This record gives sequence, structure tokens and C-alpha cells, in this order.
Amino acid sequence: MEIQDVIDNKDDKEYIIKALKENGKFLEWVSEKLKNDKEVVKVALEQDGEALEFASDELKNDKEIILLGIKGAPWTICYASEKLKADKEVVLESCKNYGQALYYASEELRDNEEVVKSAIMNKGTIIKYASDRLRDKKDIAEMAVQQDKGAYHFLSWRLRQDDDIKKLLE
Repeated sequence: MEIQDVIDNKDDKEYIIKALKENGKFLEWVSEKLKNDKEVVKVALEQDGEALEFASDELKNDKEIILLGIKGAPWTICYASEKLKADKEVVLESCKNYGQALYYASEELRDNEEVVKSAIMNKGTIIKYASDRLRDKKDIAEMAVQQDKGAYHFLSWRLRQDDDIKKLLE
């Protein structure tokens, strides 16, 4: 199938489902009505999590849809609604495979130890998006620096002076 075929049939649900099974990103070219159809969007996301970009704003506020997108492409948390960027389960799921997801997390979740640990285990330097409180917590700082020595630069001033932390840089 070609993009023009999808455009020509953008309102035909049966046709679109068949097309999305072939290429989830064809979701970009379907009608607004079908971009808001949960069944259609699920088919697209099962084929390609990156198709989340093209789902309706309403479905970007649907936890099941966001989790399906994240499963296929963890970075797509950036498309989640603010409500879901504050949902611990959603953010944790993304952080497990994509530490940078912490950047999109709510302020509250940037201060959640479980979420921050999950993110820094994947990418140590992402500690820069953790709350000031957690950037000053020694066990978290050690984890981050062990994962990536560059994380040292994002620790609290106090911990940058800590001898145990400095030893991790050797």
C-alpha cells in the first residue's frame, strides 16, 4: 500500500485497519475520526509504537493507548497527556528502557526514588532532571555515577565534594 491509497480511503475503517497492520505510521494519513478510534489506533501501535504521534489528543490521554505506544517505542511518552506524565506506572514503564523519559515526568515523579532510580539505571546523566532532594541523596548519586561518570556534574554541590563519590570517578 502507498500513502496515496491510505489518503484516498482515510475514512474506510476496514481498509485503514488493513493498511495499519502493514505500516502503523500510516495513521498520520487517516481521518481525524479514525485517529480517535481506539481500535484503529491500537492496530497502528501494535505494528509500530511510534505511530502514537498521530493518535488524537483524546487517545493520548488514554492510559492503555500510551502504555501500548511505550511498549513499542519507550520515547513516545513525550506524546502522553500531562495527566499520564504524572502517572507513576506509565513513567516507570518508559524509564525502564528509556532513561530520558524522566525529562517528561511530572515534578512529583522527578522526586520519586523508584522512578528516578529506574531512569538512572538506564542513563546515569539523566539525574539532572531529578529533584534537588534526590540529586543530594548519596545512594542515588552513586548509582548514577556508576552508570555514567558524567552524572557527577549533575549532583548536588555537597555530594560532588564527597570522597566516596569522587572515588567512583577513578
